[in-house]
Amino acid sequence: MKKLILLPAAAMLAMGISTASNAASMPPLAKKSGCTACHAIDRKVVGPAWADVAKRYKGDAGAKAALIAKVKKGGKGNWTAVTKGVPMPPYSPRVNDANIGELVDFVLSL
Repeated sequence: MKKLILLPAAAMLAMGISTASNAASMPPLAKKSGCTACHAIDRKVVGPAWADVAKRYKGDAGAKAALIAKVKKGGKGNWTAVTKGVPMPPYSPRVNDANIGELVDFVLSL
């Protein structure tokens, strides 16, 4: 059985590995929850690339709580230049709080 090793997008780029080839590292929860309709790890879809989100919030102690609130309630304004004003839809209660926290942890780990 092969062991999958997940690397942060920044580390992959530094090693010359495209994050597009890291699509296998996308958590099944992200796919199941509908996140991949608007987001990808390494490129803008409708919303920002998750690697860009991680970069923007790196070192921000309040980032996890702020991102959890944004995913739960939806909204717009933080990435308007990227999304052209398309709002993030609310994902609560469709996705439970624990799963939202897990998804935000994944994004911030990139």
